[in-house]
Amino acid sequence: MHLGVDDDELATCVSCGLCLPHCPTYRVTGEEALSPRGRVAAMRQVQWEGRPADPSFVRSLATCVQCRGCETACPSGVPFGRLIEPARAALAAGPAPPPWPLRVGLGLLPRHRLLLAASSLLAVAQRLRLLPRGAARRLGLPDRLPVRRPRLRPSGTGEDPTRDVWLFTGCVMDAWMRDVHRDVQRVVEAAGGRVALPGPGAACCGALALHAGLEDDARALAHRTMAALPGEAPILVDSAGCGAALRDYGRLLGTPEAAAFAARVRDVHEWLADRVDRLAAAAGSRGDRAGRPRVAVQDPCHLRHVQRAHGAVRVVLAPFADLVELDDEGLCCGAGGAYAVVEPELAGAVRDRKLAAIARSGAPVVASANPGCALHLAAAGVDVVHPCQVVARALAGAGPVSTPPAAARS
Repeated sequence: MHLGVDDDELATCVSCGLCLPHCPTYRVTGEEALSPRGRVAAMRQVQWEGRPADPSFVRSLATCVQCRGCETACPSGVPFGRLIEPARAALAAGPAPPPWPLRVGLGLLPRHRLLLAASSLLAVAQRLRLLPRGAARRLGLPDRLPVRRPRLRPSGTGEDPTRDVWLFTGCVMDAWMRDVHRDVQRVVEAAGGRVALPGPGAACCGALALHAGLEDDARALAHRTMAALPGEAPILVDSAGCGAALRDYGRLLGTPEAAAFAARVRDVHEWLADRVDRLAAAAGSRGDRAGRPRVAVQDPCHLRHVQRAHGAVRVVLAPFADLVELDDEGLCCGAGGAYAVVEPELAGAVRDRKLAAIARSGAPVVASANPGCALHLAAAGVDVVHPCQVVARALAGAGPVSTPPAAARS
């Protein structure tokens, strides 16, 4: 079976094993088959030696969180993300299609009005106790979905249509955590940016479809998203997973237009880091230590290992909070998009390591720039906020941040 993997890229791994301590599934199982080195070896056997794509091979690939922590650790520059994605696509099109509940869920994400309506119905069911908390967590839902969502409006007035940046709103973030978008917009505006909001065509970036091996679906969503964000203005993204996907459109679609679009995408913290002095002045908080929250920074994998923009989060937070670094070297939390739903036992075991690091930090609040991470950690009782919410509180003069994650509030 040919996996669609580039042979030259597949050959780059020298089996040194330096990736092993950075692989969350290897760390919790100790299984070679559940390590980057083991997965590369298995792909070689299938593509080069004709080994059948049997259940053990499917398990090896299906259990990968796709955190890509191995990429930053690899001295040979193995592009693991470019290996695992086509391999999983080959499996999805052949012996191991995604389970139908996952396909149904992924099909709902770009149908934004339907997603909003379904989320509101589930929120009502939660309040009527028709949806048990345990069932909600198994489905990857927050314990308390919002019934109502704040309305987002573009910056300025109808007489001033000029915008400096787009804010990508996406699917799950907009349905479950729209108050994060609202706070991000406030922070961007305080830094001097005028914000434009996309239409329904940008309802889903396609990241989860791509992770599930549904490449054609991901490409279709990429084309829709590009059409909904025209022009040359920067596209700011407050979800690390979405930002990584948008920045990869050039490779996914293979066109100059997609590459030009991808070059416009920036994590919102990168954009804000260049304007942090203006933010600090607006908050009047630089040098004032009173009332500053103590915040542990959790790096989403797609911000740290793919976009490599995690340092900007610290630059933006530093004037407004006393930062605490976790001592786990940025190891994955186990969320992995839909991974926590399809592989709950492994995801829980990986999360336990992160929870231990958070407990050792002693920080009462965790800042995470990705909705999947926030939901996964909040389900274990962690107080999680988006980094821009810390800044928004400071700008509003509301004092320390100590609240449940936005997705867990009405």
